[in-house]
Amino acid sequence: MNEKITPYQSASATKSEQVADMFNNISGTYDFLNHFLSLGIDIIWRKRAIRELKTIQPKTMLDVATGTGDFAFEAIKILKPEKIIGVDISSGMLEVAKKKINERNLEAVYSVQIGDSEKLNFKDDCFDAITVAYGVRNYEHLEKGLSDMYRVLRPGGKMVVLEFSKPQAFPVKQLYNFYFRHILPVFGKLFSKDSRAYTYLPESVAAFPDGKAFTELMDKIGFKETKHISLTFGISAVYTGVK
Repeated sequence: MNEKITPYQSASATKSEQVADMFNNISGTYDFLNHFLSLGIDIIWRKRAIRELKTIQPKTMLDVATGTGDFAFEAIKILKPEKIIGVDISSGMLEVAKKKINERNLEAVYSVQIGDSEKLNFKDDCFDAITVAYGVRNYEHLEKGLSDMYRVLRPGGKMVVLEFSKPQAFPVKQLYNFYFRHILPVFGKLFSKDSRAYTYLPESVAAFPDGKAFTELMDKIGFKETKHISLTFGISAVYTGVK
């Protein structure tokens, strides 16, 4: 299970603590590496995921694992919500997000705070939509994290998850695995100065229950109308569900 895959294999720190440390270490180069290592396709994936919320036009949104804020900023452009709250366990990533919020004069719309996906500090049934981009595979307890997001989502509200997936078709599968295991860690280490962060990434993707396994987990928690949308030959995927 993906919960057992951790960034630093530390016996004294939980997965959540290790993930927070990892993102603190790479926060300064995270945006650059995201766009560089994905050849900019990550921007297209975000737009595609956010469009899944256009039918409900959410006024209040929660962006879990908000990171440096790129997913929330894209949601503001496309959906024009009244309020987005972003939570993340990494203070380093949130410092970058705060700077970008100030530069864009979006303080009235988008705010961020330290938060754990498994213990969201919000009342039940209070968000029209919840989004997570490339965060669920880092949860220490995946089912518990999804359950807490379900709790704070209002009835009729929608959750959208964007996450890496595992391509199955030849030759994409072979090329993807070679890039993820051999090319990405080299560039990640070169630019981020964290030798483990971009080795952990392919390990966490490999262990993540993607596709039907993930929609079945959403079904188990209580989400309705669950859907899986494959992107770019199965490299990434969008999952949606309604409370």
